[in-house]
Amino acid sequence: MGDLRIVVDADACPVKREIMDVAFPMSVPVLMVASYDHHLQPEPGMEIAHVDRSSQSADLYILNRVGRGDIVVTGDYGLAAVALAKGAQAIGFRGKVYRDETMDALMAQRHEHSVIRRSGGRTKGPKPMTAEDKTAFQQKLTKLLLARQENV
Repeated sequence: MGDLRIVVDADACPVKREIMDVAFPMSVPVLMVASYDHHLQPEPGMEIAHVDRSSQSADLYILNRVGRGDIVVTGDYGLAAVALAKGAQAIGFRGKVYRDETMDALMAQRHEHSVIRRSGGRTKGPKPMTAEDKTAFQQKLTKLLLARQENV
């Protein structure tokens, strides 16, 4: 599939196994980026990049290396927005494909929740990941890769 690769914000990624299960049979290389606090087991087709534990290290590492045509897997709207601006595609851990048209609303929601938390309020975190969520993610990632394969 040419220069296509999957770049993963791996620190909190609950779908690492699903990514590899989709990518390896399709010969799509995967770059997992995580802090040194997270031990990742190397696998064929996977490159691992460990970064320091500061809050934005993984994001900055990814943004400095992601390019047009890559697929970024992340739960971070800010990282997804910049990846889209660089010509990459982005997908969330539950299979939500991020689009330019929806990023403004997602970023506004993120900001609103941040303001609430800073003022002492509480916001709901994500629901626990289910087997159905993982299956939905795997199906969406497969669909993205197959669409790319058809356009090559």
